[in-house]
Amino acid sequence: MGSYEEPHTAAGSSDPAAGPGVPAGTAEPEIRVGTIVWGLIVCALAALIIISGLGIVALNGTYVLLGLMIGAGAALVVGGILSARGRDKETTTRKS
Repeated sequence: MGSYEEPHTAAGSSDPAAGPGVPAGTAEPEIRVGTIVWGLIVCALAALIIISGLGIVALNGTYVLLGLMIGAGAALVVGGILSARGRDKETTTRKS
């Protein structure tokens, strides 16, 4: 009753991608939809700034921001729905 057992870590596991102190099976970080969407927004803004700076196309700032907000909102909603559907398939061991 007084003995203490260390939790299983990657050091004793067969998972080569996990680092020391990382439990086996958790080597890959969870990718969040919001991070991907915000990254795409930043890339799109950078591309639009470059295009407008070169004088190839004259852009209206209001329409550009409106389009980016609609696209980002749609991507976040769709990504959230897909993420929720993926979590529903996993079995949980937590007590409710």
